Parts: sequence; C-alpha cells; structure tokens
Amino acid sequence: MKHWIVVVSFFSLLGLCGSANAQKVTLDYYFNHEVHKGASGNTERFHYLWDEKGNSGFSVFGDAFKKTRATLDTLGAPPTTANLKGTAIYIIVDPDTKKESPNPNYINRDDINEIAAWVKKGGVLLMMANDSANVELPHFNNLAGKFGMHFNDDLQNHVTDDNHFEEGAVVTAGNPMFKTASKIFMKDVCSISLTGPTGAALKNSGGAVIIATTKYGKGTVVAVGDPWLYNEYTNGRLPAGFENDKAANDIVAWLIKQVKK
Repeated sequence: MKHWIVVVSFFSLLGLCGSANAQKVTLDYYFNHEVHKGASGNTERFHYLWDEKGNSGFSVFGDAFKKTRATLDTLGAPPTTANLKGTAIYIIVDPDTKKESPNPNYINRDDINEIAAWVKKGGVLLMMANDSANVELPHFNNLAGKFGMHFNDDLQNHVTDDNHFEEGAVVTAGNPMFKTASKIFMKDVCSISLTGPTGAALKNSGGAVIIATTKYGKGTVVAVGDPWLYNEYTNGRLPAGFENDKAANDIVAWLIKQVKK
C-alpha cells in the first residue's frame, strides 16, 4: 500500500508539472473581426483565425504554439482582466478599420487599463500591426503608447511583386529572438518609434525598428509592424532562403519563455 501511494504521488506530480507547462494563448477576435461571404454564400469570419487553413489564416502559427504544449483560445469580447484570467499570452492582430468592418470595436481607455493591469501582473502581450492602409492605427497606438511604443504611418519593406521578394528580406541571424531562422520575409510593414525603456528587437536593412519589446511590471509587451506570421508566408510558398516557418517557432519559443512560471 505504501508503494502504491508513492507511485500515485509520483504520477500526480508529473501531471501537475505538465499542467504548469501548458500555457494558454488567447487570440483576439474582438478588435479584429473581419467577415466576408464564404463559398456557401453565407457571411463568415476570416483573416487571422487559429483554425483558418487558407493563406490568410493563423493555423501554422497556432501549430507552433501547440508544439510547445500550449493551448489555443480566442476572445470575442472586451479584454477585461476577468476575461483574460488564465491567459498567459494575449495576441491582438490588425484591429479593424471601417473598411474591414461596418462597426469596428475600437480599443478604448477601459480596454487599455484592463490590458495594462493584466500585463503588469505577468501577462505577455503581442501586438501585431500592419501598414496604415490596412489597420486602425490611432486607437491601437493609444494602447501601444502605454508601453512606450508607437506604430508609424509609413511603409517599410515595400515589395513590388512576387518577382522582388528580396525587397522584404530581413536578416535575423544572430538575433536572440530568432534561434533558428537566419532570414525572414516581412512585406509592407510599419516602423515603430520607441520611448522610455522600450528596446528595438529587430530592425530592417534601413535601420527602422520593426519589432520592439519592453517589460511592464511583471509582464512583457512585444510590438511587430506586421501580422507577418499568417499562413501565406509560413506554409512553404516563399523562395528558398526565407525561413518564416522557422521564425514562427522561434517567436513562439521566445514568447513562452517570457511567461512567468
């Protein structure tokens, strides 16, 4: 009986360790809520969805998280501290403009205060913008500004067409955020201005900051000038030499590492 108790206790401990390593990653479905008519003719959600297998989806990015034993979730409601309870990493991608949604949910002061309070307690926030023609920057910048970041109304790494992929090339070799990817593709991104202790995590060949990071309380905030990890650029269609698929795993590993145990 004593041996049985020891064995049960051992496996219970393993279970607890496994649970501690399973981080919940929540993707915003509230500020980004794009819809279109699907193949059936019905209105349906699309763009940056975990289960979206097409080029505009995040299924490859989501799979990179699942490889770390993280669980994927979504939040289609305002990001209150109550709604974010249990979330280790919260991702906001490309908030809607009126061109993308007839009634977009703009990031307001209450949202900013709630998100900041959650980060301060140890949350990891990933903000992914876009060029200004395709993202609602003014309200997104109110949130970014809380952490010393500002998405600029500019266009970096402009790529003329598919015959000019090198125009979107960014060298990542030796960058601590990218352990395996040496060169990535980031097309038509906005740069990021920094204030305070916020640091530049990645610059393009022209010296513009395109990824920034900062600590806020016990938490971490990351800003990227583009939602560049969607399937179109991680599913193998890029020319040889570009390693966005590896970069997805690198970014995920870096984010998981920031989560407070």
